[in-house]
Amino acid sequence: MSPALAWYRRLVVGALCLGSGLIGVLLLFLWADRVWAAVWAVAALAVLGAGWVLAGRFQGSWGYVEGATELYLTYGVFVRQLVVVPYGRMQVVDTTADLLEQALGIATVRVRTAASTADTRVVGLPLAEAVGLRDRLASRSETFSTGL
Repeated sequence: MSPALAWYRRLVVGALCLGSGLIGVLLLFLWADRVWAAVWAVAALAVLGAGWVLAGRFQGSWGYVEGATELYLTYGVFVRQLVVVPYGRMQVVDTTADLLEQALGIATVRVRTAASTADTRVVGLPLAEAVGLRDRLASRSETFSTGL
């Protein structure tokens, strides 16, 4: 996964903490005591610090391998998960990137299967790698198609 994935998460967490921190401090300062406004500000900074550290760990937790007949995906910071998606069960493989992902040069590959609970995604890939993975998975899903 690209190191830009960690920056993506950090920017999102930073924007959320900054927005909610400023609004909360302003409202508490106007309607409550200055002490509560200070507590809110410290809490927002603590969440920002935790989010900053976890963003790096989150980026390092993602991994995928293209096996002979299946795609293996592992992720998770607190709870590790291993997802195995057979190529023959893949119905739709697409690539998405929001504005921030585009600015950082990363994209997400989404894999949809017949069972909606088995849908998965590979996040934080450099754009060229995401397009290549999407093309390989789409080709393999057609090759291994089980007649759906």
